[in-house]
Amino acid sequence: MKLILFSKMLKDKSIPQLADLAQEWGLDGFDLCVRPDYPVEPTNALVELPKAVEYFKKRNLEIPMVTGNFDLLTPEHPTAPIILEAMDKANVRLLKLGYFNYDPWTMNYQVEVAKTKAILKSWLPLARKYNVKICYHTHSNKCIGLNGAAMAHLLEDLDPQYFGAYIDAGHLRAEGENFATALGMVKPWLSIVAVKDVLIHRQVHDNGHGQGQNKWLTAGNGMVDWTFVFDCLKRVDFQGPVTVHCEFKCEPEEFLPNAQNEVAFFKKFI
Repeated sequence: MKLILFSKMLKDKSIPQLADLAQEWGLDGFDLCVRPDYPVEPTNALVELPKAVEYFKKRNLEIPMVTGNFDLLTPEHPTAPIILEAMDKANVRLLKLGYFNYDPWTMNYQVEVAKTKAILKSWLPLARKYNVKICYHTHSNKCIGLNGAAMAHLLEDLDPQYFGAYIDAGHLRAEGENFATALGMVKPWLSIVAVKDVLIHRQVHDNGHGQGQNKWLTAGNGMVDWTFVFDCLKRVDFQGPVTVHCEFKCEPEEFLPNAQNEVAFFKKFI
């Protein structure tokens, strides 16, 4: 396993600055956002992504994956062919898409699953052309594919060479799905693992009934059993990237110290 950091929260950092952080914190590299107003964005990706990968390589670091913009969902998106071509030039083989939302009050679930499966399958020509694996993330709270069971429905007919499951231990815990069970259901497609921690608080309505509210915390302070998670990954000999998301809430000046501590926490398990 390689421990990398999602660059979403580090929008203001240049590629050299990201490399500095990676070396200082003992990371293997970055899950690089390729989004507007980031150091590498769709408009410059053909040039800047290969340059970034080469720069990282010279410093014994990696960029094994790219995360596109939130609206990168279909191969018809104007940035799709550019990003995949840039990834191929840079030898980056894993792409994370955005999310397909699901509203249980206005949408038919079976219809939406069928639509999403058709959209994912439509990526195959570009995926084959540029030898890039299209990965979809288990994101809780009204998303299609929000856990391992739902993800398995999406991927069951898709070639694992070109389509991947990106499972998230924190979101799986928020949805109440056992990590080993999720892992078993998506194992043929398992490509990326995200790590973040969550605590589910009980809130009380005016009528006295309770509901759960997710609070995203620094790793080790939530409800994810990290020993179990990493034991499961080692048991299936997972060799892909483990990406630290650092989506906990804190004051801006506290973010970098907390992020460094979070990286140190996960390094103990790799």
